[in-house]
Amino acid sequence: MKISTAKVTFMDVAVPKPGLLWDVGLAVGFACLTALCAQISFWLGVVPITGQTFGVLLSGALLGSRRGALSQLTYLAVGATGIPYWFALGGTVGVARLVGPTGGYLIGFVAAAFVVGWLAERGWDKRVWTATIAMLAGSVAMYVFGLTWLSRFVPEGTVLQTGLYPFVVGDFIKIVAAALAVPSGWLLLRRLKGY
Repeated sequence: MKISTAKVTFMDVAVPKPGLLWDVGLAVGFACLTALCAQISFWLGVVPITGQTFGVLLSGALLGSRRGALSQLTYLAVGATGIPYWFALGGTVGVARLVGPTGGYLIGFVAAAFVVGWLAERGWDKRVWTATIAMLAGSVAMYVFGLTWLSRFVPEGTVLQTGLYPFVVGDFIKIVAAALAVPSGWLLLRRLKGY
């Protein structure tokens, strides 16, 4: 069975269940995935790296632009309630996290998922090198929001040293991991479903 690739995402092929209820379920499920990934952390030198953005990139790539962005809006809405162990460990919870120094990055998750999803809908998620570019574009979108907001909280001229440079290696690892995972999933689908 051959399916048109026009604006088709991984989840559209893997579990083809059209409908609003299914879309909402996916958004909630991937918000939970992002929250779960946020609890995974490791250290590179003195910098904690969380899996949070890995969940964001996967949400966009697997769900597409609208559902991916909706999953991250859901993630933010649930986190705003103050539920524990939702956002990355450490720091404030609830709305305070959204308006604090890292709030711009959290808002940027919505843009990142949308950008990655938009590119995935156009087939960029099927090959490692184009998936890498899509994940990088999503990360850049997140940093635009994050660094712009962070600049209000740090001394002038220090925003890149504070909010970008320490995280480049960790983000590169997550970009590569996501860019390997999604095309591998497509390869598996082709073998299982003849797509």
